[in-house]
Amino acid sequence: MFTYNVRGENIEITPAIRDYAENKISKIEKYFKDAPDTTVYVNAKVYQNGEAKAEVTVPLPRLTLRAEETSQDLYGSIDLVVDKLERQVKKYKTRINRKSREKGISDVMFTENNQEDSKDDNDSNIEIVRTKSIAVKPMSAEEAVLQMEMLGHSFFIYEDAESESVSLVYKRHNGKYGLIEIEKDIVNE
Repeated sequence: MFTYNVRGENIEITPAIRDYAENKISKIEKYFKDAPDTTVYVNAKVYQNGEAKAEVTVPLPRLTLRAEETSQDLYGSIDLVVDKLERQVKKYKTRINRKSREKGISDVMFTENNQEDSKDDNDSNIEIVRTKSIAVKPMSAEEAVLQMEMLGHSFFIYEDAESESVSLVYKRHNGKYGLIEIEKDIVNE
């Protein structure tokens, strides 16, 4: 069962907006065997030029769905973002269910395939054409950005000298930099 966290930037979230977003986004629950308990994060933003952006993040047990769309009105942006989320689900559900069956895992996340999804299966094949191993070196985030720039790459993986965890710096579309700190899952068995 999805619960919703709807918030707005430069816009007041009215009950009508909240209901519209929740009703539209709840359509993707039908793709899951048992709709997982998760909080769906919806961020609505209105710009000075009148455009409206809808951002939706759905953190699931083995997958995070995320989409954002901008249009002339918020309701249109919500419609577009839900369409994008549905395409993501359709793209991954066949592949994930097939892999689960191949590995003998009975815990299949998505509902079984139907004819509508089979047409999406052909363009969802991912082919890894190159594998590369790297040795991560301890350094600061600033050093990693400099190294990334020297190599002409758009991202760089390194070991954070202070926390001793693996991290990734990347160049954003706006020319600034992002940092991803990778957390290790600790499972007690």
